[in-house]
Amino acid sequence: MAAAPPPADALMVWMTAPSEPVALSLVRALVDARLAACGTLLPGARSVYRWDGAIQDEPEVLILLKTRAELLPALQARALELHPYEVPEMLAVPVSAGNPAYLRWIADSTGS
Repeated sequence: MAAAPPPADALMVWMTAPSEPVALSLVRALVDARLAACGTLLPGARSVYRWDGAIQDEPEVLILLKTRAELLPALQARALELHPYEVPEMLAVPVSAGNPAYLRWIADSTGS
């Protein structure tokens, strides 16, 4: 029997932070506000990018946030208020499949 399709609005939002304490603070605030169901911190990332006309090479923490599409504008607004970067990375990717129970948990854990 085929699994039920995921809720159409499930998103994975990728964000980076300069350190684990900053990443943890961001995730806690977003989960506390019910803008994200979960945030997974992946320390040990390294980003190489162009900024202010020079190539930068910095350690970072990758954050994977699980949320719903309708919450993305509010999540982005709150993250921009809290984030120390001038232009933080925030990329939202739609979830095309997943464990139906986990996807229901995302929906139940976010919003009001």
